[in-house]
Amino acid sequence: MSDVVQAPPIAADIENHQVKLVKMAGFGAGDKSTVAISVATALAILLLWWVVSALGVVPHLFLPRPDEVLTQIGAIYRDGYAGASLSEHVFASLFRIVVAALIAVSAGIPLGLLMGLNRWAKGVLDAPIEFYWPLPPLSYLPLMIIWLGIGETSKITLLVLAMFAPICLSAQAGVRSLPIERVNAARSLGASRLQLFLDIVLPSAMPEILTGIRIALGVGWGTLVAAELIASTRGIGFMIMSASQFLATDVVFVGIGIIAVCAFTFSAVIRFLEAFLVPWKGKL
Repeated sequence: MSDVVQAPPIAADIENHQVKLVKMAGFGAGDKSTVAISVATALAILLLWWVVSALGVVPHLFLPRPDEVLTQIGAIYRDGYAGASLSEHVFASLFRIVVAALIAVSAGIPLGLLMGLNRWAKGVLDAPIEFYWPLPPLSYLPLMIIWLGIGETSKITLLVLAMFAPICLSAQAGVRSLPIERVNAARSLGASRLQLFLDIVLPSAMPEILTGIRIALGVGWGTLVAAELIASTRGIGFMIMSASQFLATDVVFVGIGIIAVCAFTFSAVIRFLEAFLVPWKGKL
């Protein structure tokens, strides 16, 4: 009597069972659009603002209704404010922000990459950047006035200092987060130092760099009001500070709204660049 047991044919068993594809569960926010949630949140905030102001929970002097702010926007658009039109105020602020951002990007990205690639550069530059970065811009605003006067140079320099550090440190972090296996694989394929930098280091650091630019622009818009304290007669920050001295809260809200719209537009441009330059971000 034989002890050998004949096994069922594997191929026939596979044919009898249908193969099912299982989709892996996502992690985090996922790839689904959050536009509807963001729009609903904005509408809820506006509704809450209108209810609070209409019920008089906060005195009208300190919290005007949304429709009053919209009316004030029309009045400033027609008549201007503090001897300048609305477009002149917006252009003055945009000029300062754009020029400062271009200087901060052109200096911060190369120095940050150098700090990530060279320990001497990191040792020399890390200490001064880490020293001044946590300082609020208002703390060294008097120095800007003493050293550079009250012209546009001091304002733009203040914005450059505020935006430089996030860009530089983000570029450095992008280089240092590069997996060494990727570098070794490129070296084993005969990549030169220039090819290694252009094809491996720079693309790998680009997501961090773009994130740093987004953060820097936010810091820059936040510093704009401080920068336009320096003997300004034009600018959204100047308009806000001038209106606050006369308790013109509706004008203050107009200025805040304009800054928010400009900052959102800049952020949307950076997000578009992220989707175009680093489409693999968050998918690897």
